[in-house]
Amino acid sequence: MRRCLSCPYTRLLVADLPLALPHQELAAQLASALDVEGKILRALESLGPIAGRDVVLVNGDGGLRARQLASLGGRLTVLDRPDRLAALTAALTAALTATPDAGLSDVTIAAGEPGSTGLPDASVDAIVSYWTGYCGPDPVEIAEADRVLRPGGRLLILHDYGRDDVSRLFAPDRPEYTTWSHRHGPFLRGGFKIRVIHCFWTFDSIEEASALLCDGFGEAGAALAATLGRPRLSYNVAIYHRTRPAPDAVPDAA
Repeated sequence: MRRCLSCPYTRLLVADLPLALPHQELAAQLASALDVEGKILRALESLGPIAGRDVVLVNGDGGLRARQLASLGGRLTVLDRPDRLAALTAALTAALTATPDAGLSDVTIAAGEPGSTGLPDASVDAIVSYWTGYCGPDPVEIAEADRVLRPGGRLLILHDYGRDDVSRLFAPDRPEYTTWSHRHGPFLRGGFKIRVIHCFWTFDSIEEASALLCDGFGEAGAALAATLGRPRLSYNVAIYHRTRPAPDAVPDAA
């Protein structure tokens, strides 16, 4: 995974969540609070679509986003580093046992990363990445995506967008908040379109939200918690989306 150098806490980005929190309990709280309305998943289905297609999720992490994508009915391949596959397999097996009808029986787990997926040429209809892949975006990763996508295949990349409450927890000069979404930034200049999803971190109470902010983000979290007038934080994400170019327009990966 990539290290978010612009983050003041220099925590590793994770694919299930937009950041790695210091304790598992905090991560579980954030996972249950992030986008309870399901806006992100609906947007991915709209832009893909996902249902009934061969879909790859890069950087499977703990399996949360894999479970969500599987619920849409796609034939899902989840990729991650070899050293993470055992934990990912265990998490998805446990989820399948708990919820047999969640679509996880049609999920394949394999070793691979955005820049080296190990997949055959023109073998998938859509590639999805949450937070950790295609940063900037990386031209090697884009070339690999174009190699494995079928003609008309879709690359869907989710990153933070900013202009929200959550961005107050981080340095304002993060590229996610500045250059990446600009008209002349690397994504839009590189042929991507952008869809901004306005969602929330939603908690049961202001006290619960304040506790997570203080425990997970120190002084910055405490300062934000002091301003809360409701038990939720505005949180905006950008889905950068692109259709694979025609074969004669795909640059040589070499």
